[in-house]
Amino acid sequence: MLSVVPGATSRLRDLRSELRAAAPEDRAARLREAAREIRRRDLRMIVRAGQGHIGGDFSAADVLAVLYLAVLDLDPEHPDRPERDRYIQSKGHASGALYATLAYAGFFADADLDTYMEPLSALNGHPNRRKIPGVETSTGPLGHGLPVAVGAALAARLDGSARRTYVLTGDGELQEGSNWEAAMSAAHYKLNRLTVIVDRNRFQQGAPTEGTNSLEPLAGKWTAFGLRTRHIDGHDHEALFQALSAEPADDRPLCLIADTVKGKGVSFMEDRVEWHHKVPSADQTAAALEELSR
Repeated sequence: MLSVVPGATSRLRDLRSELRAAAPEDRAARLREAAREIRRRDLRMIVRAGQGHIGGDFSAADVLAVLYLAVLDLDPEHPDRPERDRYIQSKGHASGALYATLAYAGFFADADLDTYMEPLSALNGHPNRRKIPGVETSTGPLGHGLPVAVGAALAARLDGSARRTYVLTGDGELQEGSNWEAAMSAAHYKLNRLTVIVDRNRFQQGAPTEGTNSLEPLAGKWTAFGLRTRHIDGHDHEALFQALSAEPADDRPLCLIADTVKGKGVSFMEDRVEWHHKVPSADQTAAALEELSR
């Protein structure tokens, strides 16, 4: 098991308080820089390992930065505290972005990122809750995260707890029927402290989602299943903060369809399907790091 960074809880708590109290433009600027740093770390991890899902990592990095640094009530030094918020990453193949974010938040040391994908490393290609502090459930098979999140939100309801549950899904994985069974249950039980975030980058593996199995009208589907649904710019840090931190408006779960760009932040990766699972060359790495440092 990886070891927490000493003092991480107080630092994360202070950062979260500062960000919540900051003026919107200052909050967005700090979160934007944090997301750039998460992408830089992720890039170095993938290049060192020679494998990873950089396109989907980069499309989700802004959502992760906002959640972990400004929204979620978490305690890195006591990651199993019962009253913590729950975050479940259903798109488990985007592990690089999750690990970089967890290290940024102090759940384990930055140096541990160097072990990504190594034999017997805790930081495998998909997150493992038995090995990594801060990981709520092991994910990899697509379509499993939302059902688990519904269970977590229902458990909070039964406990009389105000804790919140967030789940990030890929858009391609919504072709799995288990998601829609879970959505139907979430609405039935009025789990209004559950938030589903769809990373809508419009690509899956080697093709656009709409060419594989059309999802549209996606918002209409979630609404028909009983969720409160809205589109949001998945790279607008202030919009994400406001949407993810807001108290429930009614008794329905919330689905945020986050419109994102695959490979966001690096011009030659953006909206290019081949970067779903590709490792940049040395020259491409240098160019990407230069873009991510602007």
